[in-house]
Amino acid sequence: MGSPAVAAFIGFWAFWILLAYGYVIGELSRQKVVVFLALWIGGRVGLSQLPPPGPALFAPFVAILDIALVFMIFQSDIRLN
Repeated sequence: MGSPAVAAFIGFWAFWILLAYGYVIGELSRQKVVVFLALWIGGRVGLSQLPPPGPALFAPFVAILDIALVFMIFQSDIRLN
């Protein structure tokens, strides 16, 4: 398993964990959770219909959703220092 596959795996699980965490702590309403789920499903289905580079763009698409979730839940970026 190469590093792109590991990054896709981490991004995939980070999405679901952030979605649940944001809902549990009250930062994401039910409506926002539904919107993020619709975006995820739309990206999964829509990108799979594109020619060959299309399905490979799902991992970066999920990473963008992860970034949006982090900003919505924590109201800023997470500091790593």
